[in-house]
Amino acid sequence: MKILSVTKYLLPLREGGSLPAIVETDDHEQYVMKFIGAGQGSKALIAELIGGEIGRHLGFRIPELALLDFDPVIARAEPDPEIQDLLKASAGLNLGMKFLPRSAAFSLLLDEPKPGAEFASELVWFDAFITNVDRTPKNVNMLVHEGEIWLIDHGAALNFHHNWRDHIKQSETAFPLIKQHVLLSLATGVADAGERLRTRLSRPLFEEVVAAVPEQWLEPTNGFDNTGQMRKGYVEFLEHRLANHARFVKEAENARAQLV
Repeated sequence: MKILSVTKYLLPLREGGSLPAIVETDDHEQYVMKFIGAGQGSKALIAELIGGEIGRHLGFRIPELALLDFDPVIARAEPDPEIQDLLKASAGLNLGMKFLPRSAAFSLLLDEPKPGAEFASELVWFDAFITNVDRTPKNVNMLVHEGEIWLIDHGAALNFHHNWRDHIKQSETAFPLIKQHVLLSLATGVADAGERLRTRLSRPLFEEVVAAVPEQWLEPTNGFDNTGQMRKGYVEFLEHRLANHARFVKEAENARAQLV
């Protein structure tokens, strides 16, 4: 994953609770930067990175991610004291998502693009796999850019890492919150989608994605003696969850049956 330096602080985005911002980097590109000093801190960035890269591997359109080295001095002209506190707490590596200009929030009320059953089923499976609680009608976390649907904001996924106790057992959850998924009503083939997608995932892929998490984002806790053990814990969670995907597939199918 690219490591870039932030050269310009352009605009805070006040829509989200974590107060991300649009910045420019030393490759002259613009990114939406998620701050390590916000909300859930490093855990949200870890979930964003792991969830986003797994989703990209599965074929979903996800803006390019990069690690952004940020010096708060760059944004010293920001007048909001709350945002200034956030910036000062976020010196060092943060996470950037390539900015998609002229994009708009996806809505089922739009005539185009209309997601088909295959896309909806694959997205429901993916979000259930990474335990993403944040793809609801109130907060779709999908953008329409140049006529295509793009996925954003996976920081609420992998919620097990807020309490690491029995992470293997937690990987077996049926994930009942899938009933809130914005595309669940369209997801007529979740089981078939799972059979297609799970063959694209493997322990080596999980190890590669988890290895991209910066060392300073990892905070060993609950029995982990070092960051190496914590990385192994993420891989174990993902690998075991993949092996038990039938549980969350059944939950999604049962939840959809209640809607139709």
